[in-house]
Amino acid sequence: MQRESMQYDVVIVGGGPAGLSAAIQLRQLASSNDREVTVCLIEKAAEIGGHILSGAVFDTRALSELIPDWSAKEVPIGAPVSEDRFLMLDQHGASRIPEWLLPKCFQNEGNFVLSLASLCRWLGQQAEELGVEIYPGFAGAEVLFNDDGSVKGVATGDMGRLKDGSEGPTFQPGMELHARYTLFAEGCRGNLGRQLEERFNLREGIDPQVYGIGIKELWEVDAAKNLPGLVMHTAGWPLDAATYGGGFMYHMQDKLVSVGLVVGLGYSNPFLSPFEEFQRLKTHPALRVFLEGGKRVAYGARAITAGGLQSLPKLVFPGGALIGDDAGFLNAARIKGSHCAIKSGMLAAEACFEAVASGRQADKLSRYPESFRASWLFDELYKARNFKPWMAKGLYVGSAMFGVDQMLFGGKAPWTLQHKTPDHLKLKKAAHSRPIDYPKPDGVLTFDRPSSVYLSNTNHEENQPCHLTLKDASVPVNVNLALYDAPEQRYCPAAVYEIVREGPEAAPRLQINAQNCVHCKTCDIKDPTQNIVWVVPQGGDGPNYPNM
Repeated sequence: MQRESMQYDVVIVGGGPAGLSAAIQLRQLASSNDREVTVCLIEKAAEIGGHILSGAVFDTRALSELIPDWSAKEVPIGAPVSEDRFLMLDQHGASRIPEWLLPKCFQNEGNFVLSLASLCRWLGQQAEELGVEIYPGFAGAEVLFNDDGSVKGVATGDMGRLKDGSEGPTFQPGMELHARYTLFAEGCRGNLGRQLEERFNLREGIDPQVYGIGIKELWEVDAAKNLPGLVMHTAGWPLDAATYGGGFMYHMQDKLVSVGLVVGLGYSNPFLSPFEEFQRLKTHPALRVFLEGGKRVAYGARAITAGGLQSLPKLVFPGGALIGDDAGFLNAARIKGSHCAIKSGMLAAEACFEAVASGRQADKLSRYPESFRASWLFDELYKARNFKPWMAKGLYVGSAMFGVDQMLFGGKAPWTLQHKTPDHLKLKKAAHSRPIDYPKPDGVLTFDRPSSVYLSNTNHEENQPCHLTLKDASVPVNVNLALYDAPEQRYCPAAVYEIVREGPEAAPRLQINAQNCVHCKTCDIKDPTQNIVWVVPQGGDGPNYPNM
């Protein structure tokens, strides 16, 4: 099959904060040095920001470096943080942790409560004004290689293929985008980033990555209950002390409140459902007091990388680099990654510009990891490096020891704890686990998955190849169901996976409702046999988040 091709100096895959910031920085450097550097950015969502989901409490440090006069522009920066509340929950009550007991990383003075999707749309406008070619609705489906094995660029996905893979009546082949350097900014568990890690052995000698799933709803609440800038974090109930996770509620402007739960994907009980745990969280008196009488207006879910410095892969390979959450630039202790993503994109862009300006191509951008190690981003992640390993030891022990780490040693303790086991290997067998009885949704404060997916505006062309692929079709029943009671039915927040029996005598089978997928990537991460592989669907498909 012949595909058309286009040549650029730099191609960027992904229109989140990392990819957009890299594009902006490249064009800024080109302008200030009076050089022409062509930059193309592709984004699998139908529009920039369409697949962006975050809390989000935003640290402006990196944005101020990227666009120093941002405050003079019409940037949707949201409400300044007015108050921090950190609550330890049990089923019926809450204890507020005094601010003087909270490590500095948990404090948010000077930050803003905003919609990251809206910020990305604004960054996209800034990039286009600088001359970046942005193509939403085009998914990076394949990495292209030169004869010497270096990355040549990417190919976008075909459009109009039928379920069996054949060409349908509206078939259009993907486009090849060739570049001197390609930056991969696909977000957590990027499809191409994962392939690159394997091909170039980028995880050799590196701790396994660890992950969480964040589930979020946007609510319109009574004006009297909306306290713009209020930031609440919770720990404890509904999760047990051995399961990492925490809730959040961020008060935005215009009567909007974002509420959610992050659950570490290293949990061991196969009966646990992050979605159902989140529904329970909203019934706690500390949260429901704000939500009662309000209306849920949006829903979404996304996995996050949480391993920190120990789990960062090698960042560069011949012809390209990983940036943002495709590499794992997230400060789990601060529950923030956007400013980290922006800074990583800027550092990679500086290395790209230097290489292009000197006439190089398709080699390793060694300046990028060197600049990272000399940056404030490295210092920030270094101070937070023991957070997730400590918390893996349980809520109370982990909280106490991380407090010592931060308050006694300032994050520079003379030890670095390691992640030893990947999340998918931590599930216990169903026979050795306790079933969890979740209450039925009331349709007022708590909801089911189908109605939630509806609010994510998710849509997929149904007559296309399934983007949730199985290495072995027998594994879901013979292994997952037999040993773990089919945990994919519970860890998926979108009702994608179902074990169905079409009669009392019929054998069970796995049904994949791919049209429900919100692209969270949890199945690709948590499947105990790593049999599920998430690949990109047609460009433009998936959720369409308005203000997440």
